[in-house]
Amino acid sequence: MKALNTIKRKLKNEKYRYRNFILILALSIGPLMGLGFVSFNITKDLLVKNQTETIQNHLETSSEVADLLFRNIINMERIITWNKDVQKELKESVTLDVAGGRLVDNGSLRRLQDHLASSLIDTQDIESVCIFNVNFQGMCYGKSESYGRYGNGGFHEHIEETEWYRDAVQKDGKSIFYGYNVLQGNKSSKTFSSVKLLKDPGEFYDPTTTGLLVVNINKSIFSRVFKKSDNSAFLILDDSQGIYRDVYRYPSSLQVKESQNREVSPLEELENQGYIVTDYKNRITGWTFSHVINEKELLKQSNQIRNVTISIASVIAIVAFVFSFLLSETLSNPIVRLRKMAAEWTSGLIQPSETDDPTDEIGAIGQTFQKITGENKVLNEELIRSQLKKREAELRALQAQIKPHFLYNTLDSMYWMASLENNHEVAKMAVALSETFKLSLNNGNDMIPVSKELEHIKHYLTIQNFRFNHRFVYVEEVDSRLLDKEILKLLLQPLVENSIYHGLEPKVGKGTIILTGRFEDEWIIFTVRDDGVGIADLDRTRNGYGMQNVRERLYLCYGEDSELTVHSKVNEGTCVEIRFRENKGGQNLAESSYI
Repeated sequence: MKALNTIKRKLKNEKYRYRNFILILALSIGPLMGLGFVSFNITKDLLVKNQTETIQNHLETSSEVADLLFRNIINMERIITWNKDVQKELKESVTLDVAGGRLVDNGSLRRLQDHLASSLIDTQDIESVCIFNVNFQGMCYGKSESYGRYGNGGFHEHIEETEWYRDAVQKDGKSIFYGYNVLQGNKSSKTFSSVKLLKDPGEFYDPTTTGLLVVNINKSIFSRVFKKSDNSAFLILDDSQGIYRDVYRYPSSLQVKESQNREVSPLEELENQGYIVTDYKNRITGWTFSHVINEKELLKQSNQIRNVTISIASVIAIVAFVFSFLLSETLSNPIVRLRKMAAEWTSGLIQPSETDDPTDEIGAIGQTFQKITGENKVLNEELIRSQLKKREAELRALQAQIKPHFLYNTLDSMYWMASLENNHEVAKMAVALSETFKLSLNNGNDMIPVSKELEHIKHYLTIQNFRFNHRFVYVEEVDSRLLDKEILKLLLQPLVENSIYHGLEPKVGKGTIILTGRFEDEWIIFTVRDDGVGIADLDRTRNGYGMQNVRERLYLCYGEDSELTVHSKVNEGTCVEIRFRENKGGQNLAESSYI
């Protein structure tokens, strides 16, 4: 426990050193870490961008190669369509007997098969070719596994109900590629189909339908389209109908988590699994050719840069840590020494010496601080004495600007003379003025009950109303609990006087003055509000003699936390608010007296 306290005390005494240490450490390691982070992200983005551009070009080239292969198949289908012998055999194979039963012309089917065999251009990628007449009587050439039961010469009317046949009818003779074998209906088959509705080429304007051609193609055709890659894979999707069908994967081991939503592309699933996907739309088929690579594989190089940067940063951080610790000690020791010297000089433990010879800049600063400390001590003592005398003189001058003894006696004589002459208005004015001076004297006391201060204001307003022909209305709303409280005398009367001379006197017609007083927590608040002409420039209130008088006396008596605030609007009126703490009243004037 003692050792822990020692460490805490040492850290507290050397906090300047440790602030320097932390600052130097942050300035040295922070930029390095920031540079490493920025370089890693730049490298990462650059690799992804270059990979995307390169693969995009590769996919475009692969799509063009695939288009050449697809065009060969389309050209072969056109040759079959234009073959007059094929068209003749299709028409002759459609016969009906009198009873309405269908007859199979095996000779016609054999001749049709021979014509198909002679029309095939390249059988490398062709698994089988099936042709159907208008009665869906079929004949196939090639491997039976790819066309199943359709090559036995039978009738297959259900073809008319299939979706792929309706698409072929809608395309009206245009070749359509499907990503699966339409005859097998097995979407995991190793073949895919091209379907074409056969038209009679001899009829130019409105050719009639003569049959249906289905070409089944090995998916191995795409092995000549894509280049092999160790770290990436290729995926072909048949999304031309708005439904995503997997046509081809290379390598076949590429795993894609199947989504329950058939509208979601497998490419999106791959991206969710952490792959970077680049795709290109094939013009002939409308299929999407995609390149897929795991982001971790692609970013191996940037990860190597990150690891090297972290290693270098760690080494530099260790060096910077040691260097910062030593440098912070070098910087802080002179400051700590100066602090100790200044504390000793301020406490008087070391007397300033003129013979000290500074050995460095810190010593010169210390010697200068010695001289300043001694001079400031003398100056502060003189300044305090001067300020006390000045404040005392100002306070006495502000609150005792006249000596009203003789005036009070004179006004008393005037009152009796006016009463004898039956001049009651002069008598009332003399009484009001006499009471005003009497309250100002207050037996020499600086503090006065609130009730007497309010009485002073009423006498003052009596005099002013006689002078201004009763133009002023005075409203008093003071909490009864305040009446017995003592406040600094002549604190409220100058505010009422300002309201008359600067607010109501310039106003045309009658005016109203409202004085309110209330408690608010530990504060006493008085407000003087008038409906006079208002003040356009509130800065004038800071320079006015009366307002400045009240403000300074308020601060002197009640402390710096007391407030005098002025709010005014032109042609609407002015509101002056003073607030002070009750328990501070008279603290600074308790021992002062006035004649």
